[in-house]
Amino acid sequence: MFEEYNPLDNKIFRIIDNSGKVKNKKHFPEIDSKEVVEAYKKMLFARTADLLTVNYQRQGRIFTYPPNYGQEAIHAGVASVIRHEDWLVPAFREVGVMLAKGVTLKEIFLYYMGNEDASRFQNANNVLPVSVPIASQLIHAVGIGYEIKLNKKKEVVYTFVGDGGTSEGDFHEALNFAGVWGVPVVFIIQNNQYGISTPTSIQTASINLAVKSVAYGIKGIKVDGNDFFAMHAAVKQAHEYALEEGKPVLIEALTYRKGPHTTSDDPTKYRTAEEEKEWDKTDPLKRLKMWLEDQKLVDWDEESLIEDYKKEADRQFVEAENYHPYPVEDVFKYQYVEMPEDLKEQQRNYEKFLKWQESLSK
Repeated sequence: MFEEYNPLDNKIFRIIDNSGKVKNKKHFPEIDSKEVVEAYKKMLFARTADLLTVNYQRQGRIFTYPPNYGQEAIHAGVASVIRHEDWLVPAFREVGVMLAKGVTLKEIFLYYMGNEDASRFQNANNVLPVSVPIASQLIHAVGIGYEIKLNKKKEVVYTFVGDGGTSEGDFHEALNFAGVWGVPVVFIIQNNQYGISTPTSIQTASINLAVKSVAYGIKGIKVDGNDFFAMHAAVKQAHEYALEEGKPVLIEALTYRKGPHTTSDDPTKYRTAEEEKEWDKTDPLKRLKMWLEDQKLVDWDEESLIEDYKKEADRQFVEAENYHPYPVEDVFKYQYVEMPEDLKEQQRNYEKFLKWQESLSK
């Protein structure tokens, strides 16, 4: 597949078209129809929870949130392949994969409420917390991959970055070391067309983003990120290659961010309604559902299912809202074995500020 879809040729790996029809029978993956139904339902749950989270933020109940709306097929494709023992090193827009690895919605809500207890991930194995500095997580992923190689483990690391992150030095350093060391890391670029408000077209002169793999001597492929089957097939082959050969792969998943970059962003300032309407034709849930309908696999009432998902998201959100406050001292005490004097001073000043804030409300 990698040779057939060489990034230098700028070909895109796609299996179904926008109407859900199979156009690439040769590479249609061997996947049970029940798994596809479950993948669709997980995508629908992730989208429902995502849209609700934006509502919670608009109500002032959580802080700034980066929507995942429109990128669900990428997450579902990885979720259908990643194993319990594999590593997930996320950026900040991977809710679907995080849920698949055992992270709860409650923990995700807590994180965006500013409570770091959220990053403990009580039931999720081998998941790193969100790393806010753009592309810094890629270097962490390569470090984990190096440890896997040294100890001859049979594990794969999955890490994500946006198209904007490919302009960061950390992206290039990570790919370079991954190629030099030969480590089992699958890099996934979620190319949603904009690095905040900067379009991909003025971020790079390369014919695509997958082609950046060529310079670092690793395998790469450009995939329709709104096509669940294409993502599943590409990720599965990347997984097998990383596991068997112990080497990295770069996947560019072409998608579209249907919502804002974050809830602090206004995408109408830099993109048009016409553009959004055109990309809506590629919507990952619509395409997969049309395939399922064509196969006569839809036996549920969509509205009832969404209502159930809303109730579950609301339940976990209320649990997060009623969670105990994050201890002030925990912000400071885990940075050093012994807290240095300047950090103690910061803590004292912050505690004074909180007391002052409290006195204003009386």
